Amino acid sequence: MTTSTRGASKVPAVLVLEDGRTFSGRAYGAVGETFGEAVFSTGMTGYQETLTDPSYHRQVVVMTAPHVGNTGVNDDDPESGRIWVAGYVVRDPARVPSNWRATRTLDEELERQGVVGISGIDTRALTRHLRERGAMRVGIFSGDAWTGVRAEALLDKVKAQPQMKGANLSAEVATKETYVVPAIGTKKFTVAAVDLGIKGMTPHRMAERGIEVHVLPATATAEDIYAVEPDGVFFSNGPGDPATADGPVAVMRAVLERRTPLFGICFGNQILGRALGFGTYKLKYGHRGINQPVQDRTTGKVDVTAHNHGFAVDAPLDKVSDTPFGRAEVSHVCLNDQVVEGLQLLDQPAFSVQYHPEAAAGPHDAAYLFDRFVSLMEAERA
Repeated sequence: MTTSTRGASKVPAVLVLEDGRTFSGRAYGAVGETFGEAVFSTGMTGYQETLTDPSYHRQVVVMTAPHVGNTGVNDDDPESGRIWVAGYVVRDPARVPSNWRATRTLDEELERQGVVGISGIDTRALTRHLRERGAMRVGIFSGDAWTGVRAEALLDKVKAQPQMKGANLSAEVATKETYVVPAIGTKKFTVAAVDLGIKGMTPHRMAERGIEVHVLPATATAEDIYAVEPDGVFFSNGPGDPATADGPVAVMRAVLERRTPLFGICFGNQILGRALGFGTYKLKYGHRGINQPVQDRTTGKVDVTAHNHGFAVDAPLDKVSDTPFGRAEVSHVCLNDQVVEGLQLLDQPAFSVQYHPEAAAGPHDAAYLFDRFVSLMEAERA
């Protein structure tokens, strides 16, 4: 990515997809060029949490909501220390933010962090194209990166970028050093959380329940995990292809062998799937947004949930499976397309979901999953 910090509101820009389709608009945020995988998010709110979610590393996010930036940017809502999206695509950016918590505009924040974006394009047409053709590589070009450059040369640049399939990215976004999020109120449990791209709200949700969370790097070993004497182990969300995550899979198998209560979300769900012997695959265009209906098959309840995943677990929906760690079943399923959204072991305390129960941003329907993790640790202690 190359950027400059010149005013972007009137600078022409172009978005180039790897299949050759282009969209012309105006620069939004920084001016320059950027590349990534084009994906769309259906959330109408929570753009600041989306931008700072490490799971969006190397992805260019297309917002389906037409008006973006209304509430500006503040210093309280980021899910990490920086914006992780590779690029940002909006139709109609707000000219002036209107929210008492805002400290600056979204355009200013994108420019400050060097995030190249584009506005003024038909995001409905782009979203439909991605739904029909699938997520694909993309480039955004503005300023000197576009002026006088042949369209064929821009397309060649896009095609030269790496695919998301086969990408091993979790270590690029995870913490390098272990840190501790203290329990809020009385400490009840200690959890070792393997950071594969964790969002800030996730350990906070556990802290609210009296859990002291030790957040470990993605490269943590089983010895590192058990050095903190955990009552439970957590594997976080994160970017990239789970088929490349052999290290975390091996570590999770070590945790399962010790029968420690285990909870995984998003990438952590895919890691559990692989640890149990299931495969993973890339979805055509993925699930991204805060309005996805998921059924908890253990209760029959349907939750509206927050998602950000382009890969899924390939596990049978219609039967209980035998695994090296006992019986396992699909516990949650997406009602839009029957994609596996959760797994649970029946013979030991381990479960996972593919979506984001921390509700940042998103509905609070799935918050009970943190209570379910607490119940597993309580039962193990008893």
